[in-house]
Amino acid sequence: MPGAVGRTSTFALTNATMPYALRLANMGYQAACKADPGLAAGVDVHKGVLTNKDVAETFGLEYRSWEP
Repeated sequence: MPGAVGRTSTFALTNATMPYALRLANMGYQAACKADPGLAAGVDVHKGVLTNKDVAETFGLEYRSWEP
C-alpha cells in the first residue's frame, strides 16, 4: 500500500521514471522513441491522431500507426 509509506514509494516511482524523463528532455521525444522501443510503445496519441491499435479497436475509433 503505497500511501502507507509515501516517502519510500515516492523514491521508487522517481527512480523508475526519471531515466525516461531525462531521455525525453535530452533527446526530444522522437529521438528518444527511436532509441527506446519500449518508450515508443507508450505513445498512444501523436499530433492528435490515435496511434494505439488496441485502444482504437476497443472504442471503435480510427487509428494510424506511428513509428518514430
